[in-house]
Amino acid sequence: MAPDTDARPRPARLRPERRRRSDLVVAAALTAVLLGAAAVLWGTSDVVATTSRPAAAPIAPPPPATGVPAALAEGWRAPSGATVVPAVAGPAVVTADGDRVVGRDAVTGEERWSYERDRPLCTVAPGFPRADDGVGRVLALYAGGSGYCSELTALRPDTGARAGAANPDAHPGTRLLASGSSVVATGSDYLEVLRSDLVKTLEYGAVPAAAQPDQQPRPRCSHASTAIGSDRLGLVERCPGEPTDRLTVLAPDGEDGAEEPQEEFSVPLPGTGAVLLAVSADRAAVVLPGPARLLVFDAAGSQVAEHPLDVPDAEITDPPGGAAAVETDGERFSWWTGSRTIALDARELTPLWSVPGTVGPAVAHAGGLLVPVPDGLLVLDAVAGSALRTIPVARPDGPVRLASIGEVLLEQRGAEVVALHPA
Repeated sequence: MAPDTDARPRPARLRPERRRRSDLVVAAALTAVLLGAAAVLWGTSDVVATTSRPAAAPIAPPPPATGVPAALAEGWRAPSGATVVPAVAGPAVVTADGDRVVGRDAVTGEERWSYERDRPLCTVAPGFPRADDGVGRVLALYAGGSGYCSELTALRPDTGARAGAANPDAHPGTRLLASGSSVVATGSDYLEVLRSDLVKTLEYGAVPAAAQPDQQPRPRCSHASTAIGSDRLGLVERCPGEPTDRLTVLAPDGEDGAEEPQEEFSVPLPGTGAVLLAVSADRAAVVLPGPARLLVFDAAGSQVAEHPLDVPDAEITDPPGGAAAVETDGERFSWWTGSRTIALDARELTPLWSVPGTVGPAVAHAGGLLVPVPDGLLVLDAVAGSALRTIPVARPDGPVRLASIGEVLLEQRGAEVVALHPA
């Protein structure tokens, strides 16, 4: 006999949940809070505050220079108030003005990529030239919200693609000085060094919110000038209670971490008003006024040479951004004093020659050496510093910083970059 299925007990039916008006009000309020928080995060994130337009294809390098040209003609110009020297990185010329960084074709000046944020630029410079098989990086430092220049973005110069970010504690007026796999952000009382992955490798001076107190040897000193090169970082310090300036040389990437500076040496100088010009593998060159003279120090901090200079004392002053107007081509350093250009041997840092009446340091181009003068570009004999000829260039009065990429010469004239082509 089949079971009576109708006689099985049936499970009790669950009564529908009763939603009170107060429950609905709370749920609506929570939803509004979550949506509001999401909107705030979105509105304050880099995504909404950034406009990035990468290049559709990598920028091609310009044709190589075949020789120092007989004549030059202007090819293009662009505003670039956030650069001190024309920014040449990889195959591109990078200009930066206001809140916008632009990668340009070196020959035509055509805008190939751009990167823009809703805050002003502090400074822009090339760095890490060996990154991505020699493409390098463009470093765009933006102002943060706390009075610091604390928003650093690394960009690929060939495409404008974002390659990294960091948050340094640099002050307005900082310069980004690059050498090999290190970049230092200068400052009047604090500096820090980043390596190519944008990890901080050194902090020095008055460290903001120091994680490890009492690690800094001289946190109350001011920094007058800074130079980096050959895996060495040098600076001139002025310390309370000390009658003269001090020369300090550090490892930019020390063995004990960023918080504990690794000193090579720190020695008092025989005077005040010193400016550090350059550091090489085992030398450091400092210029002092009263009378003007160049002092050279070895890796132990001992003075090994002193050379008199024909430079007015008034031109030996603390440089803007803590960086002297110096260029190097591997063979020599070229220092512009404000009225003349002086060359130093790249290794020993001894003076080679001096050219008066210039408006900027010299740069190498197409096997020659060019220095800006009021009426153009003076072609020099690189060994003797003697004038060979002048390439006429019409421009307003004022300092000029040069750079070279392929056959194109670039001039930084105030807040503008001007490209010059062989005529």
